[in-house]
Amino acid sequence: MMYQVLIVDDEALVHHHLWTMIEWEHYGFELCGEAYSGSMALQLIERIRPQIAIIDINMPGMNGVELQGEIRRRYPEIVTIMLSSYDDYDYVRECLRNGAMDYLLKHRLNEQSLITIMNRAVKELEEANTAVSSKSAQEVEGESRRNELLREYLSHLLTGKPGAAQELQAYVARHRFFEGAVCYAAAAVQIIPFLLLTGSQSDVQTNRLVRQAVELTQQTLGDPSESLAVYVENGRLAVIFAFKNRSEQAASSEAERLMSHVIHSLELFLNLKCTYAVGHICGGLARLEASYHAAERVIDATPSLKETTASPANTSRLSLTIEEQKQLLLSMERLDKEGVQRSLAAVFAAIRKHPLHSQSVQMMISELLSIGEKALPREAGGSEELPSREELGRLGSMEGLEAWLYDYFDQLLNLLRQRQAAGPYSRHVSQTILLILERYPSFITLELAAGAIGLNPSYLSRIFKEETQMTFSEYVNRVRIDASCKLLESGKYSIKQISSQVGFTTYNYFFKVFKELTGMTPHAYVARPSGRDDSVK
Repeated sequence: MMYQVLIVDDEALVHHHLWTMIEWEHYGFELCGEAYSGSMALQLIERIRPQIAIIDINMPGMNGVELQGEIRRRYPEIVTIMLSSYDDYDYVRECLRNGAMDYLLKHRLNEQSLITIMNRAVKELEEANTAVSSKSAQEVEGESRRNELLREYLSHLLTGKPGAAQELQAYVARHRFFEGAVCYAAAAVQIIPFLLLTGSQSDVQTNRLVRQAVELTQQTLGDPSESLAVYVENGRLAVIFAFKNRSEQAASSEAERLMSHVIHSLELFLNLKCTYAVGHICGGLARLEASYHAAERVIDATPSLKETTASPANTSRLSLTIEEQKQLLLSMERLDKEGVQRSLAAVFAAIRKHPLHSQSVQMMISELLSIGEKALPREAGGSEELPSREELGRLGSMEGLEAWLYDYFDQLLNLLRQRQAAGPYSRHVSQTILLILERYPSFITLELAAGAIGLNPSYLSRIFKEETQMTFSEYVNRVRIDASCKLLESGKYSIKQISSQVGFTTYNYFFKVFKELTGMTPHAYVARPSGRDDSVK
């Protein structure tokens, strides 16, 4: 094993002297970095995490004593060795009291003294590692269990369980959690697309996601005795901060700094877009509930909150109306892209003023996705070509969600057209059928179709008739009449409106073709006994 060594001195000659004094790698060391000031050293330590630091006492700005104190506080696992001259000895003594392993006098520095002190540093590192690894599995398990119980008590407090404050305080006192804390704060973290991500997952998958989010949050925070991650409900986490000897301003700044790192880690490592807010500083555990709810109010607030609660018409709802569901299904059955987009636009008009993570938004979007998934069953294949729900984890705005959903339904309609056009047809005939299904509500002719796929109209007409047993115009009319039947069954439109919507230029021609293909007039079709299956002949 190679031990990483950092040299900190403001003099380049000292660096060179140390670099060339011994063959570092031969003795099991690697000089991983050089720093010329205390601030530079801290930046390097954060990035490369050396195991040993050799530090000059006398440096401008942050001197070696101050640097060694910071290392002791932030990175206690690093072994520090001080470089000094005679007039620095008072400083050296202070460093030794603060945990430095030993010191080297610059004017007496030689190969043997350097090797000796480096070997002592290795021995100290090995002893520290042995002490850590000797901690029994039973102790580790017990500590983990106590932390989990603490999370449970905190969750009870934050969700308003009666008597939770007393239970929490008794448990904390018994196990001496948060010792020395003088003030507390709670932060709320919301996984924005949680319900959308987990709507199609099993309980096992959802629990795994929750566990990963809590574990990563705790890893980012560090010591559980100072900040603890707790899962609450519906993709919402809490972070409990316990501060020692801090002013409220310093405590708030530290909480904001840590939460910024948490949000970055969740997005970077789990692809989870999250939002957070930190509640007010409070003086006791029992007041954490109020701090947490203050953070929740910030997360859930929107600029238009007063507007959305001002009148019954704007009250948030949790599901699509029956009419909205019918209209979307009808548009999908007709493969009507514009109709689907109108349905989506109507839904977003109702939810756009709410936060993306709100239950009303996510429940309604989940319903839209459920309708889409039912239209293309898994066993039919092709669903893997649709945008994945996992992509929702990276969405952080209503605009992004709306764009994603439009793209989802656009690709879904393309797959449905392909399925409808599938059959024992040549490539050119399949392409023609897809064009008919896409353009029948407006204007489509043999010549337009032939030009779109690069064929001679006469040739296309011949192969189309051979393969489908219908002329081009007969096929178009059957598609249009089939769509008109669905519209008639919906009861939403007049017969004249339907004739125009499915692409007929005159009502009389629509009437004539409808009777030829169904054996009845449009009026008779509407009046037929319900439940009867009258398909296009």
